[in-house]
Amino acid sequence: MSRESMSVILCTAGYDHTIRFWEALSGICTRQINFSDSQINRLCISPDKRYLAAAGHHTVKLYACDPKHPAGSNPILAFEGHTNNITGVGFHCDAKWMVTSSEDGTVKIWDTKSGSMQRNYSHGSPVNDVVIHPNQGELISCDRSGNVRIWDLGENKCSHQLVPEEDVSVSSVTVASDGSLFCAGNNTGNIYVWRMLQLLETTSLVPVCKFNAHGTYITRVLLSPDVKHLASCSADHSTRIWAVEGAEGSADSSSRATSSTTLASLKEKERATDFASRPATATTGSGSSHDGSSSSSLSESGPDTRDVDGQQTQSQPRASSSGDSSAYQLEAELKGHQRWVWDCAFSADSAYLVTVCSDHYARLWELQTQSIIRQYQGHHRGAVCVALNDYSEAR
Repeated sequence: MSRESMSVILCTAGYDHTIRFWEALSGICTRQINFSDSQINRLCISPDKRYLAAAGHHTVKLYACDPKHPAGSNPILAFEGHTNNITGVGFHCDAKWMVTSSEDGTVKIWDTKSGSMQRNYSHGSPVNDVVIHPNQGELISCDRSGNVRIWDLGENKCSHQLVPEEDVSVSSVTVASDGSLFCAGNNTGNIYVWRMLQLLETTSLVPVCKFNAHGTYITRVLLSPDVKHLASCSADHSTRIWAVEGAEGSADSSSRATSSTTLASLKEKERATDFASRPATATTGSGSSHDGSSSSSLSESGPDTRDVDGQQTQSQPRASSSGDSSAYQLEAELKGHQRWVWDCAFSADSAYLVTVCSDHYARLWELQTQSIIRQYQGHHRGAVCVALNDYSEAR
């Protein structure tokens, strides 16, 4: 794989049992991997861009990002041990270990060389998501019973347990790249924010705010790399971008910008070569849809497996519930999705966002203009997960 083609790795997957690699700006599908075991729930690219982890029903499979790897499109390793849907996956900064969460009620840590399980933490309720704190010594996870837990890996125990709303499923968590705060989104459309303070070897949590981001289920929350924006995806067919309160001093965005603007650089190159004259709708390389037709319809014959039947709720955002003046303000609403929006990924410079939707499409958005730069067409069932790594240096 050429240096330029490896500079931006963009993958999507979902209920059609395929993983697709895309050329981000042209929208061409450059590679397809069949995942025969089940649907794919989550994707994660290792910080060094060598590996892609794909989480399915019971198994996580590890693939090489470089198609010239001897394994080709076959998995390098399979991680087996979960007994229900795997809902979250993340890599250690050096990809030495990997963490997963599952509806079987556990969070597990795996050795990425041997595939063996190293740790097993029990929630006692289906776990919806897990993320690794940037200090690499803590995990944050959330579950269907409404719990948010922080796991101290050094002490090998749960150090904090939070219950934002009793018996309301917390669907997603996200932690700032500088470790300064984390957010949790739940099934009532509320987002909760906490500051994380490091005192010696102890983490203290300070509640910041609660605000109503959507009128129905939140499927994903994600803080931007510069910690200035918070994206929320929802069953209401929208993705909303929120301004992070006090973001100016929360992350060193200037140092990050020197080594993490690959997608933006390629965009400038595209403009210089009049690349924008290509069609806006991306295909699998043949210019046709999955069944060989030229249709670009966003509809499907029936409800997606992960959609709630008959759920057509469209909600209006509110800056705050219960009058919280510190609630995050709405910056943008990305309109164009036809069904549930399941996942999103920021570009390294926080200027672009990729979303995936039950309408089968992935979309690349320019946040400043709130416009769609590309639509990625090729999945023939709902696209529910996305992974993007356009950092110009390994993290």
